Amino acid sequence: MQIIRTKNPQISVEKDQIGFLSIWKKEKENPFVEVLLLEENKKMIGYLIYAHIYDRIEIEQFQVLKEKRGKGYGKQLLRKLLFLAKEENIQNITLEVKKDNLIALSLYKSLGFQEKAIRKKYYQGQDGILMEYRLID
Repeated sequence: MQIIRTKNPQISVEKDQIGFLSIWKKEKENPFVEVLLLEENKKMIGYLIYAHIYDRIEIEQFQVLKEKRGKGYGKQLLRKLLFLAKEENIQNITLEVKKDNLIALSLYKSLGFQEKAIRKKYYQGQDGILMEYRLID
């Protein structure tokens, strides 16, 4: 298993087991966007797309292949991002998550993310929760 950090991922359709390419089309024009790709046996099994905006990071998209969930891969991606953020003196990391996504909420809280605000009807009528991980006060 390896995690690759890139601003310009080169992923073939055959290698894309998770639908990354369709998500990447929407994100790639943002000059602040970077990607962590999680590979196992030369297949992509997860990704984390984030915007690195000066001294802060916003997580844009985060996914692990369904059959690989619950095995710690998502936590590894997030830990890698936290490590990089500390190295680069990032002040905070933010993300939004559906209020009813209890598995994701539990994962984020286990790593130290805190709920900061409710975003009413943020996800097609469902509330979202804004979460933050503070690195520098």
